[in-house]
Amino acid sequence: MQLKDVIGQQKIKKQLIKTVKEGRISHSQLFLGYEGSGNLALAIAYAQYICCTNKENGDSCNTCPSCTKYQKLIHPDLHFVFPVNTTKTIIKDPVSDDFIGKWREIIIENPYLNLNQWYDVIGIENKQGLISIFESKAILRKLNLKSFESDYKIMIIWHPEKMNAPAANKLLKLIEEPPAKTIFILVTDSTDQIIPTILSRSQILKIPKIEDDELAIFIKEKFELEDKKIEEITNLSNGNYCNALEIINNCEEYKNNLEKFIQLMRLCYGKKMLEILEWIDDMVSTGRERQKRFLDYSLAIIRKNLLLSLNQTEIAYLTEKESDFSKKFHLFINASNASQITHEINKAYTDIERNAYSRIVFLDLSFKLIKLIRNQN
Repeated sequence: MQLKDVIGQQKIKKQLIKTVKEGRISHSQLFLGYEGSGNLALAIAYAQYICCTNKENGDSCNTCPSCTKYQKLIHPDLHFVFPVNTTKTIIKDPVSDDFIGKWREIIIENPYLNLNQWYDVIGIENKQGLISIFESKAILRKLNLKSFESDYKIMIIWHPEKMNAPAANKLLKLIEEPPAKTIFILVTDSTDQIIPTILSRSQILKIPKIEDDELAIFIKEKFELEDKKIEEITNLSNGNYCNALEIINNCEEYKNNLEKFIQLMRLCYGKKMLEILEWIDDMVSTGRERQKRFLDYSLAIIRKNLLLSLNQTEIAYLTEKESDFSKKFHLFINASNASQITHEINKAYTDIERNAYSRIVFLDLSFKLIKLIRNQN
């Protein structure tokens, strides 16, 4: 992947190019960017640029032997680490190399994928992805070897916040004092759960959301869509290419999340406890990652309805179906209860992520929503 293939982010690209030209490549960098901002794509393109033997016009050449291998993500000095877990076929001590074939295939197809999409690809079902101490041992083994072809060995760690304490502690010294010309690029959308000792050893590069005009240009070039539709997709995407793809593909889950949200709000307003329990049973059956995506969507629709309540219709960016529902629903959302509802949904998300019993989490959330959406003061 070349830098020019990454959507927008021109300022960041220039900054990365400058570090190579001036020989100031930090040995440990953290690409902190919103989901769908392209931080993983940038990390791969940056790595390809570093290792390219025929750099030209501020980018890798894409034709030298190094670039040719990078296009297929098979360069022997490029290494990946990402969250994994046991599956039906991999039942003990899983590491990234067990899934590297699927990783290369999906990243070549879509380097903007999110964590939930990756979990679906590898089929870990309701489990959480993890970077374990077994992964750390594999990293140490790889990086203690001499580079094969390039001057640099590059280790891209996707979602380092999934690294448990034993794994992080085993890597601390290596990240702080790596072998010569060894580069760590950590890629994440949040630093909240990254172990502080890892965070303190990394140079943070903040990657913003994709600008609307840059996203619109990319969508226009890639998809055959009318300008009006491109504008709608861009507005709804909020600088997130993952969202844009979801809307373009008319993702069934996106529609289901709206339907489930509408059901829950109506049941909570009517205090229909038996139906709420049936709703919870259905939600629990979907698995933790889908539950988290539903909660993410709920946060977005609450925000949009708050904007409607504040007469900020032009920046609410509702789909047609969302708009139909929100004509009445936004009357029940105001600055006071929107803040509390957001807090409760965020709390439910965190609890689900920490493997709390999801039935209890959604029951508690429902009780809170009954009170909050009926109390508009």
